[in-house]
Amino acid sequence: MRLVTWTIRLLVFLFLIAFAAKNVEPVTLRFYFDLALKAPLVLLLLGFFAFGALFGVLAMLGTVLRQRREIALLKTSVEPPPAAPLIPPPI
Repeated sequence: MRLVTWTIRLLVFLFLIAFAAKNVEPVTLRFYFDLALKAPLVLLLLGFFAFGALFGVLAMLGTVLRQRREIALLKTSVEPPPAAPLIPPPI
């Protein structure tokens, strides 16, 4: 199973490298107020992907922290199970 996983990862990596190699032409990204950014297409795609991933992580951060705090409170409020009585070994 590990071999299949690494094979899929390698294929995806090679596909992304080939995609990046084919999209190196400069493009112009136009903003408001006559601002423009000229960069290779692959860099702009990578930058916006990274920005989206960061935005998604930050959007989930509050929920995750609240859940971790709730789990910690629940763990402290639960009583530990009683210890099993020690039975001496037979002689």
